[in-house]
Amino acid sequence: MDVFANDTGHEQVVFCQDKPSGLKAIIAIYSTALGPALGGTRFHPYETEAEALHDVLELSRTRTLSPALTWAAARR
Repeated sequence: MDVFANDTGHEQVVFCQDKPSGLKAIIAIYSTALGPALGGTRFHPYETEAEALHDVLELSRTRTLSPALTWAAARR
């Protein structure tokens, strides 16, 4: 696990870039403790890389917590 991911509580954070197409992407996995990671994708022209990073970290965290809460509620 890299230091950055550990600092944010995420299992893994990966920065990707495809120079020919201009695509830049950030992939974040918050936790696989309750099973495989679920995904979410946003295509948005962020003003800064910091803004994009903040959004992807929040998206990955909520995409982990939402199914976990649903699973816990279903087991009641």
